[in-house]
Amino acid sequence: MNTTPQTITPELRRWIVEQAQAGYDAPSVLQAMKASGWDEDVAIQAMESTLRDHVDSLKGADALPPAVPVPQPRLGESPLYLDVGDRQVHVITALANPRVVVFGNLLSDDECDELIALARPRLARSLTVAVRSGGEELNADRTSDGMFFGRAENELARRIEARIARLVDWPVQNGEGLQVLRYRPGAEYKPHYDYFDPGEPGTPTILKRGGQRVATIIMYLNEPERGGGTTFPDIGMEVAPKRGHGVFFSYARAHPSTRTLHGGAPVKAGEKWIATKWLREREFA
Repeated sequence: MNTTPQTITPELRRWIVEQAQAGYDAPSVLQAMKASGWDEDVAIQAMESTLRDHVDSLKGADALPPAVPVPQPRLGESPLYLDVGDRQVHVITALANPRVVVFGNLLSDDECDELIALARPRLARSLTVAVRSGGEELNADRTSDGMFFGRAENELARRIEARIARLVDWPVQNGEGLQVLRYRPGAEYKPHYDYFDPGEPGTPTILKRGGQRVATIIMYLNEPERGGGTTFPDIGMEVAPKRGHGVFFSYARAHPSTRTLHGGAPVKAGEKWIATKWLREREFA
């Protein structure tokens, strides 16, 4: 019996779609997967989810923005660790669709403490992008305090940015500056998407600085006593705010079909500190 966990990869999903398009029926595809060593339950799950998503994408194909390349951790061989030059980052959990990966040991305790110390004097009430104008605005859905570091503003920022670039195979210059946020008890960020809505009048102005956002990395700098997880309502997932861990997710198009709706659950006790890194299509200036 094969006891090694089997990952439903993008490559497997493409192969399943290709078999369906070639006219092979479900029992034939299932038999081929089993003959290649796939567990039957995993094979059935892969077929059902892949074909359902493929049919859904065909139904709304005319309404979907085109997909673009996205950052991608090198997970093809199901590694336990990824070498990012100055440390070994742990792969804790990996989902293929949507692409959501939880990393451990992304930041050291000292790095977490230093980010908090550097950010604390510069905190102000968090703003969100004003998609109607292209500026910024207060938003009742977001009740944190925050600040931005300029990209490569200091040695710590440069080190973390280089680590992330290597981790997800994406150019350093395509990243926005690190944002540090503090959530006090009761503070939250209600579910939202990180991409910029193509239908809003301010979006063309925003996109001039580097194109769409295509991926997000949220890094946890401390551990609240209770609450404060990162939730993904469309897939029923919640990531616990474990210090030094991070959650990465990508979105190849600016559309809810990416299933990257996410939010910061209310902090029930203590404070939560996080650092967020958004990655763009092109160089962010």
